[in-house]
Amino acid sequence: MKVTALAITPPPGAHDCPRVTPELLASTLARYSRSNKGIESILSGINWDDPDKSVDQVFRFLDYGHASIGGLTGGIAMAIDRCSFFLALKLFEIAQLGDGQESSTRYIEMSPVSLPRPADVGIPDALAGEWQSVMEEAFAIYREVYRQLDGAARENPALVRCPPGANEKVVDRLRKNYALDRARYFIPFATETNVGLVMTARVWAQTIRQLDAQPFPEAVELAAQLRAELQKLTPRLTRHSFKDAASIEQGRQELEASLALIRRDGAGMENAADQVFVSVERATPPFLPDWQSFPAAFAGKENRYSLAGPAVKRMFVRFAWNNITLAELRDLNRHRTGYRFSPLAPVGFYLPPGVSHPRQRQLLERQRALLQRLVTEAPANGCHYYSFLLGDQVAFEHSTHADKFIYEVELRTGLGAHFRYAEHLAAVSREFLRQVPEAEPFIQIGTAEPE
Repeated sequence: MKVTALAITPPPGAHDCPRVTPELLASTLARYSRSNKGIESILSGINWDDPDKSVDQVFRFLDYGHASIGGLTGGIAMAIDRCSFFLALKLFEIAQLGDGQESSTRYIEMSPVSLPRPADVGIPDALAGEWQSVMEEAFAIYREVYRQLDGAARENPALVRCPPGANEKVVDRLRKNYALDRARYFIPFATETNVGLVMTARVWAQTIRQLDAQPFPEAVELAAQLRAELQKLTPRLTRHSFKDAASIEQGRQELEASLALIRRDGAGMENAADQVFVSVERATPPFLPDWQSFPAAFAGKENRYSLAGPAVKRMFVRFAWNNITLAELRDLNRHRTGYRFSPLAPVGFYLPPGVSHPRQRQLLERQRALLQRLVTEAPANGCHYYSFLLGDQVAFEHSTHADKFIYEVELRTGLGAHFRYAEHLAAVSREFLRQVPEAEPFIQIGTAEPE
């Protein structure tokens, strides 16, 4: 694994703008909020031969609870090479105020060379050989299924639903998407990926603190590398990035919840039938009633990026599925709003209709047996997570506000959406509309047509 901090350089058009480091930016804006003299007056008070003195005068207030100062450090970009899908999932789960991306299974064909060494993810030596064998067999089936689906799409282009008149490059890309989208359920959750995230130093420090407290060694290594890079850009904030009692205890409880569910229920090998849950909270204080109608809240709406009014924004929505695969969870977990929750305990295994392999049952039997041994023999470091496959189904809940829920529905059922999460989002939208029927004219539920 390797972490690289990316420093932002002003473009040529900003040649006459004041240039500040992230911490000098934060201290300058902190002073700005306590003055009515204007930004030029604040900047004129900086000793540019010793700008750290100006920074230190403000940053000492961080130790007195003024954490918002750390949020003024601007977007700090980090590139993380070769972390596991699992760690990327945890990173996005923790860093809910970040913007980021990771390597896509829709465009990149994965291979066994992207597997970490067993010891690096905490697999005991006694099980390392079996873990390696199971993961490599999963990759072999993934690649065989991909070739099979790609060949079927070449023989029958109607499978891909290409837009009329699409050129050859578009047809090739959509065929690749079609095959990779359906083969990816055999990819190991331990597979290495690349992640890019942009956050303020305040959020980076909070994220590193939680990573540092996780019981699995990969997260601790990532925390150390992120801290070393953050030290280059905001050295005063790294003191707030070390694990504390609360983060350690919450990390321990999360791990134990996953282990307890697997011990109690095992991990099914069949597809778990779809269930959805939607709870809508519309109560308002008697002294702050809604003043806007539902149609008025959507006045002028053109697409999912259009502004919605308070009648929608004040509505709280909690929605959940019993059987999101880890493949889809990687995408849905990146919606930043609200809170996302999953115990990461497999309840079944999903494959799309028409997708199968003669060795899949044997693979799943071996993989489930390996999972149970890891849960029994090495429960303390979370290494059982690294035995999952992307087709493993887990329960997942997202709580947010109605305008963000509608955005997610429209995005994940719209043009080019993955077929499976389009099914999931269409299902929760139907339940939402059953409870809030007046919203139906204003939600643009798509059909996930190819781009």
